[in-house]
Amino acid sequence: MSISKWPKGADAIEALLAKRHLDRVSGAAAVAEPWLRQAKRRLDTAKQIADDDPESAFILAYDAARFVGTALLAQQGLRPTQAGGHLVVYEAVRDQFGGPFVQLGTLRRRRNELEYPAFPGEHVEATESRGAIAIAESLAETARQLVDHLGLFT
Repeated sequence: MSISKWPKGADAIEALLAKRHLDRVSGAAAVAEPWLRQAKRRLDTAKQIADDDPESAFILAYDAARFVGTALLAQQGLRPTQAGGHLVVYEAVRDQFGGPFVQLGTLRRRRNELEYPAFPGEHVEATESRGAIAIAESLAETARQLVDHLGLFT
């Protein structure tokens, strides 16, 4: 049974819409499943390369976690704008669903360190990438449990 608006964080979502960091979408764009499938593909690839290329595996795990957040937004008829970028996905799911989605922020910050290093030679161990994969898988499972309870944000 879906509800029309997820009550927790509704004010934050309204503010993100007003700042144009989120847009409203409808129809096929307002469905979580394609984003969850894309997240799974990223995770499958990350698992395959975690030992040989842990940095790329970490970035793929972060992308998967971000797609999970995007899936939850899509199910509500919302999508991040270019102005909101990656950060708005984290802010929106953190403010609405809290708990495990706070970890998306940790992954995002580490991904930024890897993409924009303060010094050359930033390194990722395979254990770190496997940890990121586990977080993203957990977020995907949580999202699958939430999706059926989400309606369009009105």
